[in-house]
Amino acid sequence: MRPVHSLSTIAILAIAAVSASAQPIISAKSGVIASVEGKVLVDNAEVQESVTHFPEVKEGSVLKTEDGRAELMLPPGFMLRMGENGALRMISNRLIDTRVEIQAGSAVVEVDQTKPDCGVSIALKDAVVTLSKAGVYRFDSEPARLKVFNGVASVEIGGQSVMVGTGKMLALSGVVASAEKFDVTQTDALDNWSQHRAEAMAMANLSGAKYSNDSYGTSNAGNTWVFNPYYGMYTYMPGMGTMCNPYYGLCYYSPTTVYRAYSGYGYGGATSYGSRAPSVFSGAGNTAGSSSGVGSSSVGATGARGGGIGSSGAGASGGFSGGHVGGGSMGGGGTGGHK
Repeated sequence: MRPVHSLSTIAILAIAAVSASAQPIISAKSGVIASVEGKVLVDNAEVQESVTHFPEVKEGSVLKTEDGRAELMLPPGFMLRMGENGALRMISNRLIDTRVEIQAGSAVVEVDQTKPDCGVSIALKDAVVTLSKAGVYRFDSEPARLKVFNGVASVEIGGQSVMVGTGKMLALSGVVASAEKFDVTQTDALDNWSQHRAEAMAMANLSGAKYSNDSYGTSNAGNTWVFNPYYGMYTYMPGMGTMCNPYYGLCYYSPTTVYRAYSGYGYGGATSYGSRAPSVFSGAGNTAGSSSGVGSSSVGATGARGGGIGSSGAGASGGFSGGHVGGGSMGGGGTGGHK
């Protein structure tokens, strides 16, 4: 099954048909399903792909993945990805107080930006985990534990508060124990799928920011989710500047930042980023090669952490031209993002 494309629940920009530019989404609540693969159910009803029905997980509702996976948009900047045979319940879907209970399976939460007025907590077994820093967090129900690949999480368990930092894991059931080290390079299919989706989302942001700027000007109403029809997926759009995920080595750009890049105002155009460029332009961590000027050269051949943004996202021979990635196609010889 292809990803389900959905809009936000209450306050959205009305869209009768997908236009040629990325569409800004003004989210009023958490819980919109960004995509599904395989069999996914909400309150025992299977989620179906539709251009008119926008699935969501409402307060009190339960999302289950059988032989499928699902992406769930929380407040802008927080994306939850659940693996097979998982279940979660939406306790509260308010942006200022989003609370999710993981009942079965495993989930990865990608946090690209946090805000003081947007709180996200994940309940699992005997603990409540609050995410307050950008990073990547893994939740497993059997055994119940939290792994922090990058970032800092605050865990309330057994009447105590435990801080869990990068490279540490903590059991979330039974007697309270101290956080232990784990090898962040040891990943599984869910971790790899989450990174794969994050890479595609970062590429969708880059082209989406350009189109948003062209269509709506350089200003932005604030951090939001944006649907990019060229990639067929949602992406995160910061209101200002650049926000980078420290684990994936991927960055998300505001329309103003991309406008300056295309215009040559110190970000690229005729001038290359050199070593200051984030990985989305040429891959390999948070640095880019000296030839990766935006608007004049290609997206690199490899993605952050070896994930292959260039080869499977925008295409190593693509470059940005004519308002389209790769001049009307997704990166010349590359493919149009992951689905």
